Amino acid sequence: MALWDGTLYPLFDCRAEGAAVGAHILSNGFMAGDTRAVTKTIHTIDAAAEPAAPSALAEAFYAEAVHELSKLGLPFLLAGTYALSAYTGITRATKDLDILCKPSDYPRILDRFKTLGYAIEIEDERWLAKIFRGEYFFDVIFASLHGVMPVSDQWFEHAPRVEVFGTPVHVVAPTELIWSKAFVQLRHRYDGADIVHLILKQHDRIDWRRLLGYMDLHWEVLLVHVLNFRWAYPSEREQVPRWLMDELLGRLEQQLDLPPPRVKICHGRMLSPIDYEWAIKEWGFTDVSEGSE
Repeated sequence: MALWDGTLYPLFDCRAEGAAVGAHILSNGFMAGDTRAVTKTIHTIDAAAEPAAPSALAEAFYAEAVHELSKLGLPFLLAGTYALSAYTGITRATKDLDILCKPSDYPRILDRFKTLGYAIEIEDERWLAKIFRGEYFFDVIFASLHGVMPVSDQWFEHAPRVEVFGTPVHVVAPTELIWSKAFVQLRHRYDGADIVHLILKQHDRIDWRRLLGYMDLHWEVLLVHVLNFRWAYPSEREQVPRWLMDELLGRLEQQLDLPPPRVKICHGRMLSPIDYEWAIKEWGFTDVSEGSE
């Protein structure tokens, strides 16, 4: 079965990240144009559900986009509502398709679709581009908002495969899906409930140590999310490892004995640039993206 560069790799039997045995293949090093194969365990999962496309025409557009992406020979991941549905079984309408790729690959993806007659747009060169055909589009995401969390090779190492619109594709792993959603807390969009349900349904596939590594600098955000889960589903509290709770609460206890930071920084801008704008313009706080003096 083809993966990224069109090269056929043999199957081998191995378990990956605690998942059920599925199709396991050798993957490449995820560098564009690099055909050197390295051993990785990539497994296939059955999607619990798929979201509802707004129309048959939209679904045809998504199917064509996924098919063309799979032919391109660059690594990409399916994310957003499709990934959430695959892992949780939650179905809801989606207005677009979220595709993740590395920052170095998004110009190649845009160039390819431009040659195919699609309209392209770079919404924000720090993290987001869009590809259109008429009223339908899909997002090409290569980092988080403000570009502070770029998609890296590590995101692909544990990504399972699902079949979407008849094409086998890789879907972002639960660990990275939580990481990608952790800071989406705007007035009009809040992904906290998605994280709660990912923990509920995929706790045994989440690499908690890898997740903590991603969020090491922003561990308080992770603590808030696991506390939300414990409150929402009290009978399932044990699904969050005890060592993680001890680690996060231990950090909080140590922090309580430290003096407050000298620089007045508003981390809230990472959650919502709009909702915390007043703190920067009127209250004298420094934007988290700005350097300190």
